[in-house]
Amino acid sequence: MNADTAYHGKKGEHFAVASADHVYNAHTDRPAMLRLAGDVTGLSVLDLGCGAGHYAVELAERGAGRIVGVDGSESMLGIARERLGDRAELHLHDLEEPLDFLPDASFDLALMALVYHHVDAREQLLAGIRRALRPGGALLVSTTHPTADWQYFEGSYHAHDRVEFPIGDGHTITYWRMSLEQFIGELLGAGFVLEELAEPRSTEAGRQVDARRYEKTHNRPTFLAVRLRRP
Repeated sequence: MNADTAYHGKKGEHFAVASADHVYNAHTDRPAMLRLAGDVTGLSVLDLGCGAGHYAVELAERGAGRIVGVDGSESMLGIARERLGDRAELHLHDLEEPLDFLPDASFDLALMALVYHHVDAREQLLAGIRRALRPGGALLVSTTHPTADWQYFEGSYHAHDRVEFPIGDGHTITYWRMSLEQFIGELLGAGFVLEELAEPRSTEAGRQVDARRYEKTHNRPTFLAVRLRRP
């Protein structure tokens, strides 16, 4: 992710803490993505936009054989290193740049949790992931739900523009909003095959954290998550 979208410095530190037990991150997106991952025992996993390592920790605890995390924010990677220790290889790398440092056909599973919509060079990124995945390998991608963005930002549902969204404590993030047609179309156009699509709702544990947001996820779309296969 470029300097305008990676969560650097205080923003990264704020997000790392806030997302640890937030209804949307910890109890909606994360469980959905881990469910889509299935049994990861012994698998080689690539976590793109790994941030503070929340997903990588879960994957390690589920028995992933090798985890490689990539993120454009040194502050986020610093937190991830503290959490993961030697359970993952972590790389500082801008996702707008090619993934040339990753060997061909070296991963069984690639994960992009709430990252894809931040990136400008998405076609290049998807090509790099496809190259790094073994034939039959899986790609998991989650993003903000197109309908949720349309409701929040209004205007045309089919708009494809960068928007700003507050994440608390005076911080904002920017990302691309896109229609469902564009989101799925880009993934299929990169040569992946869609295996499953989910519209995650919060787990019951989220109700204890924030009952209002828990109910919101069960009544209005929040995120979209997909599992794809590299033929």
